[in-house]
Amino acid sequence: MATIGAFTALYGSGRPYLNRAIHLAVIAVSFALAVALGVWAAEVPLLVVPVVVLIAVAATFLCNALSVGPPGAYMFALACAAGTGMPISHLSVAQVGLLVLAGGTFAWLVHMAGAFVRPRGPERAAVVAAAQAVGRYAKAVGSPGEDGTRHAAALAMHHAWATLVTRQPARPRPDGALSHLRALNRELHLLFASVMNASGTGNAPIADAAEHARRIEIQAAHPTDQAERTEPAHVPLGHYGWSESLRENFRPWSPALLAAARVGVSTAIAGTIGALLGLERAYWTMAAAVLILHQGLDWMRSLQRGVERMGGTLVGLALAGAVLAGHPEGLWLVATLMLLQFIIEMTVIRNYALAVVFITAAALTIASGGHPTSDIGHLLWVRGVDTFIGCVTGLVILTLTTSRSAATRIPRELVKMLVALKNVLGHVAAGDVVSPSARQARRDLQHRTIVVLEAYDSGAGSKPWHRDAAVRSWPAVMAAQRLAYRTLSTCWSLEEAGPQAAASARTLFGPDGAKEVGRALVALAHAIRLGSKPAPLGHLPGFLDTEMHNLHDSLVYAERNGNEYA
Repeated sequence: MATIGAFTALYGSGRPYLNRAIHLAVIAVSFALAVALGVWAAEVPLLVVPVVVLIAVAATFLCNALSVGPPGAYMFALACAAGTGMPISHLSVAQVGLLVLAGGTFAWLVHMAGAFVRPRGPERAAVVAAAQAVGRYAKAVGSPGEDGTRHAAALAMHHAWATLVTRQPARPRPDGALSHLRALNRELHLLFASVMNASGTGNAPIADAAEHARRIEIQAAHPTDQAERTEPAHVPLGHYGWSESLRENFRPWSPALLAAARVGVSTAIAGTIGALLGLERAYWTMAAAVLILHQGLDWMRSLQRGVERMGGTLVGLALAGAVLAGHPEGLWLVATLMLLQFIIEMTVIRNYALAVVFITAAALTIASGGHPTSDIGHLLWVRGVDTFIGCVTGLVILTLTTSRSAATRIPRELVKMLVALKNVLGHVAAGDVVSPSARQARRDLQHRTIVVLEAYDSGAGSKPWHRDAAVRSWPAVMAAQRLAYRTLSTCWSLEEAGPQAAASARTLFGPDGAKEVGRALVALAHAIRLGSKPAPLGHLPGFLDTEMHNLHDSLVYAERNGNEYA
């Protein structure tokens, strides 16, 4: 039972230690509550399916809305479901909760041990990763990989700011290391902006950019004594905090709500099927259904996940049979679970099907509760049947609820992105890029840029008969992304200009440039909403002219394909 709490260690990697401490404490308590609820529900059979469904739905929504990260909601649903079927009649519900919490507490202590060795290690790792991404982008300028590396660099820097700002206390104590890393990350943004500005004019600045990024990487990786020098005006906003993320996702048809609804329906159906068929461990059907749907993946990736899950389970049953036949006890049981979990962590990203082999063995070992299994063959057969029912149920629900909206989400997000872009450019034209409202606008544009690409990925992975419209939108998505990053890089350049920002902005826009850009963005958004050919663009400022015309030209296809964006 304590082993379930130890899965707290799977979460929170990469977070700053103070933020990680709170995050993992919530995870550990959540595991204890989920398992305790499962044990309590097992005493009233009619409550088993509703309780597991409730935990699965709540965990799916919160983990997706708050970007908890892998393994996400699945472990909470599995823990609750496992609690409904474990042989623990000799324990009270309170004892179960305390045992799980004890395992979570130990995992918390192990996870936090690095704070004594390298207290700013996560922050340094984030800035190092951002520097490496910017270096790759600088090397890729002019090549087919330029768009992909540019987006990856922007994401890495955005993640670094989340680590350095969003996941720090609102008023951190004076800390030279933190302010030094913030300064380095700001320097990366300025370097990114210089590469963007030079990408179409020459290679001299770009040739030095990769080496510059490498120097920043070295400075971030090796701690040095630094004086506190944080300048509030130079610290941008990180990504959305928990309240903003919940507010954004708690709206109709948001990805997090949609994933939670699918998980709820499929878990209820899978659990009901298991109960009607009289399956001994029907909770496995519910856990398998959650696994297919909890991450909110598109149809293609979910289908692949289901096939890999079923195939890996079949092979894993043989390994599980060998482990159960050996019946490890005491420290041997601990060592067996440690080895299985280690192999899972080493393989789950690169080869999920292989990881499932060991996931199956670990799950059956934990489910045995340390007791000998009298009929191993029967247990393995039931596990295989339950997994098949759960995976198929999840895929059927996903297929029935994945409609053309997966593709029509792209134009909606493009319009939102253009609205955010217009807001930012209004601040840029005024030479104001550091006021609270300007920083909020810049953060919103960065967020909308990321969401547009997520919408495209979801649409491109939809069912074959709904995928074409999403694939045809790729030129518009890329053109809009280039326009957004060009604007954000201009913001960083103006921020560096300091008191001369207003004069620089007037030079960039000219006398009527701001009005022309505003009219052009409104016209492009209107064309996307209606699925019509956009009106010709007027005279635009030079620093936006290429990207604006590229976006305009990429929307022409909609006229040939009907109301593609409606």
